Amino acid sequence: MKSYLKPGSRIVVKVGSSSLRHGATGRLDLYKLEVLVRQLANLRNAGLDVVLVSSGAMMAGRTALGIDSLRTLSQKQAAASVGQARLMMIYSKLFSEYNTVASQVLMTKNTVADPEHKQNARNTFEELLAMGVIPIVNENDTVSTYEIQFGDNDTLSAVVSELVQADLLVLLSDIDGLFTSDPNTDPEAKLVREVLEVDESLLGMAGDSASDVGTGGMRTKLQAARMAMDAGTDMMIANGRDFRVIHDLVSGKGTGTWFRAPEENRRKRDSSIERECRG
Repeated sequence: MKSYLKPGSRIVVKVGSSSLRHGATGRLDLYKLEVLVRQLANLRNAGLDVVLVSSGAMMAGRTALGIDSLRTLSQKQAAASVGQARLMMIYSKLFSEYNTVASQVLMTKNTVADPEHKQNARNTFEELLAMGVIPIVNENDTVSTYEIQFGDNDTLSAVVSELVQADLLVLLSDIDGLFTSDPNTDPEAKLVREVLEVDESLLGMAGDSASDVGTGGMRTKLQAARMAMDAGTDMMIANGRDFRVIHDLVSGKGTGTWFRAPEENRRKRDSSIERECRG
């Protein structure tokens, strides 16, 4: 895989809830958060535009409130309200340690369903990135209803990638990538290194989320890959157990599954960027 570590490149990194917590307690893993922030701040220092799509708000709120399980929509939204504030406080403090400014962007489907709202969101992202800010994006779970939910942050990250016209989308979760079969039950399962097209046969290899705090399984990741590739953005799926993998991935050395956007789609994206710059 070619190196993405170039000034001016634009990268969206999505981290799942399972990658942000201690497995034994379910609480936020502050050491891993610090490593994540250091990796992203270093990419920003290298001249890259960086957007973080972060899960974990509901999880953080649940533990803060001492609630073992969230049964109703109102409980989930209340926990997300508490957890989002806590999560952003931690992110802001950690990023400031590396002289980097972070911002919060909360989105619903309405943000991109309406053309005017979508353009406003794109303009906001462009201004933030031009200022050297790292936007931290999550779904606005506090006010979202079923009709306006993205449903999972894999989908949201693909939408954000299209909005900011990213070069690369990185999905970090509790899996190493796409396998030919379930590696938990099939010792012969092999990691798929490169995907050029997400078709129905590939979707048939997908499973569901194994995490009790995540909403996205492999199928949602493949659907996100299809969206990203259609927009001219490459995508990587890799394991988020060690966030230092981010540097390896953008340097072309990391292990995972690389979904390579068709060259024609990449040219369309680049042409669109050039038109907007001229405009």
